[in-house]
Formats: sequence, structure tokens, C-alpha cells
Amino acid sequence: MTDDAAAAPICLARPLPGPDDAGATCAAARGLDGRPLHAAALKFFWGPMDSGKSTMALQMNYNHARQGRRGLVTTRIDRSLGPQVTSRIGLAHSAVEVTDDLDLRTLVRDTWAEGVRVDYLICDEASFYNVEHVEQMAELVDSYDVDVYAFGLATDFRSCLFPAAQRLFELADSVARIQIEVLCWCGREGLLNARVVGGRVVREGEQVVIGDTVDSAEVRYRVLCRRHYRSGDLGPRA
Repeated sequence: MTDDAAAAPICLARPLPGPDDAGATCAAARGLDGRPLHAAALKFFWGPMDSGKSTMALQMNYNHARQGRRGLVTTRIDRSLGPQVTSRIGLAHSAVEVTDDLDLRTLVRDTWAEGVRVDYLICDEASFYNVEHVEQMAELVDSYDVDVYAFGLATDFRSCLFPAAQRLFELADSVARIQIEVLCWCGREGLLNARVVGGRVVREGEQVVIGDTVDSAEVRYRVLCRRHYRSGDLGPRA
């Protein structure tokens, strides 16, 4: 290493967003959170209902915040029907509600304009986002150096991929199935999300209908193994 290289300054401030930003050329640059610039990633964590996706999202946010990083939490159609991420084990966190009109890039830019740093996004219920939102996630990573962690279902009640989930599978730097095991009533691994109306598995209707896993819900969902999803068998406690 030459003396000139050793004396080269390290950029400590995040460069302004944009692929043509001159500050983005600093090879040794680090953000205010201490992580190397241009090392951001888009990661998608998926699993069936009851696999702990929202719990993991909240834990991820907690872990990063503990290390001095600053992030935004977003969600869409959370089970609470409010602007928050909730978990079935009782955890909750306020969140930005993602609408069709919301541009995630604008959300980050506006937050920066208020003098608040954004190092990462936690995107819960990402399968309910639009494909355009997923494209915005990728741009936040590539052009803005913001980490994006997305959590959601892969398939709907018809066992078809959600459009946003499909795009995440195509674009994400890494894709991981959440490892918490969910069981079908028969004891096999639960793979698919069945929609139950009037005590029967239904296979037609709107792709997104609000419901829960509790038996008292008018529209509810059950995680079934492939065999019992195909047969529509909800078991002896149906």
C-alpha cells in the first residue's frame, strides 16, 4: 500500500441517491451506520401462514436498530387492519401502510429530506405489494444503497404465486424459506394456504381476501399439506 493510498480519506456520509452521483465513486466509502456503501441487498423471506414471518420481520428490525442502524417498517393488509406489523405471538410495531400510490423510493427520499437517515427497509406482507413496489425495492438497493428485507407468502389460496412474490423470486439477491415448521392437521409439513368458507375449501374468488386462522372467522385460512390441500380435507376438527 502506498502512502497516498493509506492517506486516502474515507467517506463517512451517505452519497445523495442516484446512479450518477459523484460521491458514489468513493471505493472505501462507508455509510453513517458503518457498513460499506454499495453492499446493500434485497432479501426475500417466505413461508406459509403461521410460519413466523412477521415475528422474524420485527426481530430483524430490532437487531439492526440495536446496532445503530435506522430503518423504516412497511406493511400492507396486516391482520390488524391498521398501520402496524403484528405477530400472532403478540409482538407489534408501527408501520407505514403501503398503498397502490406509495412509491418506496419517494418514501425514503422524503425521510432523508427531513434529516432522518434510512439504512434499511423492513417490508412485511410483501406478497400483497404491487410488482412496481418490488421494482422500487430493487432500485433502492442498487441506486440508493438501502438494504431491503421483504417477508411474505409465496402462493395464494389457489396455490399460485402472488405476482409480487414471483417478482421477488426473480430479483432478490437471496431467497430463504423460513425454517419454523408449520404442520397440517395430519402431522405432515404444511405447504399450502387453503381458504375456508362455510367449512369448505374454496378455490375461486379474489386473490386477496382478509381472513385469519381462527376457527370463528367468516373467511379463514388453514395451512395444509399438498395431499389434503388437493383433496380439500380439513381433518376431523374442521
